[in-house]
Amino acid sequence: MSTYSEVLSQAQSLTPDEQQQLLEVLSALIDQREITQTQGKRSEIDAALIEMAQEDLEYQAQVVQMEAEFAVASWEALQLVESPV
Repeated sequence: MSTYSEVLSQAQSLTPDEQQQLLEVLSALIDQREITQTQGKRSEIDAALIEMAQEDLEYQAQVVQMEAEFAVASWEALQLVESPV
């Protein structure tokens, strides 16, 4: 596998158009890596939340309490959306 210095030397010998194309390809590779890492982290968080929702009794009680506390506001918001203007 080429070292950084070898790759840099080869990139310097490219035409400006080829260098621009290389930059675009490298940028796309970096973007894809970031997307993959973000998706992996999101999957971990989602899995933890699912586990918590299914197994954590304290969490389940808090959700029920919050739903009760917001029930009136939710009902009022629904009525506002459905009422003719």
